[in-house]
Amino acid sequence: MSDRCALLKEIDEVSFFLDDLRLYLDTHPLETAPLELYQEKHQKRLELLKKYADEFEPLTCHCVDLRSNGSSASDTCYPGQKHWTWSDGPVPWEAAANNCSLLQGGV
Repeated sequence: MSDRCALLKEIDEVSFFLDDLRLYLDTHPLETAPLELYQEKHQKRLELLKKYADEFEPLTCHCVDLRSNGSSASDTCYPGQKHWTWSDGPVPWEAAANNCSLLQGGV
């Protein structure tokens, strides 16, 4: 599995966990342990999204960093230039573009 795929898998796992925990917190809003766990996992997800954006391309428009383009010459029409990076590189849900067996139902 490529680094890209491994990172996507980790982002997916943390995101799923957060979704599930949010549902729990909707009905148990005062429980401190789940609140602290949510904060911890939320921070982890932000770090993973930043890492993915730095190494590949932004997964969401909120991950775009105008201070660097983060894309190789093959992934952008504007190598080395400050630009809107949202459209750089392949989109993660295109398994063929990323060679991620994970997204094709593999393990």
